[in-house]
Parts: sequence; structure tokens; C-alpha cells
Amino acid sequence: MSILPGSVRGRIALGALVAYLAWQGWLSVAAPGKIAPGFNAGAEKVNLLVTLPFPPERFHLLVFQRHGRVSGTQDNSVEVRGVRPADLNSVARPYWVTRVEPLPTGGNSK
Repeated sequence: MSILPGSVRGRIALGALVAYLAWQGWLSVAAPGKIAPGFNAGAEKVNLLVTLPFPPERFHLLVFQRHGRVSGTQDNSVEVRGVRPADLNSVARPYWVTRVEPLPTGGNSK
């Protein structure tokens, strides 16, 4: 059996590749819509309140630490400080992030 485009294996591989690329494309297109307005565009770094549809676990905190300093969690939210504005889309990109908004002054006000 060969993995040529006309073979069954080839079509399955091509279908899987197309599905993967569509998923990655959707994540990239959806990310800006999760970012709330109100970030200071001229700021060198911003503080975020990232909301998830569930309480965050260690894995999620480690992902956010790639972009800034995790300073706390409450319910389904994570406070991330010192994030470059250019990284906002990267923070919002995972499918399990529902919203990214500016951290209220004084921390999480919920």
C-alpha cells in the first residue's frame, strides 16, 4: 500500500492535514475576538485577567507563564502581569481561553 494522494491512506492523511490546518486557522482567527478593548496600546507591558470556562490547573498556569508573571487565580480567572501587548493574541489563542481583558486596578475585583 502506498501513501499516494489517490490511495485510501493518502486521502486519510490529506484529510487529517486539512483538518489540522483548519483548526489552527480557526484558533488564529478567533483569538482577536477574545481580547476585550481597553488595553493601553502604547504601554510596554500590560496586566491581564484571563478567563477560562473552568478553574485553571497547573498546566494552564505554566502556559500563561510563558508570556508573563502569573500573580493569582480566582474561580475561572487567572491574573497575568507584565505581558507585552504583541503577545495578547498568543495568550488568547488556546481554545480553552474565553476572554482576555485588562486587569482591574488593585487586582481581581470579582
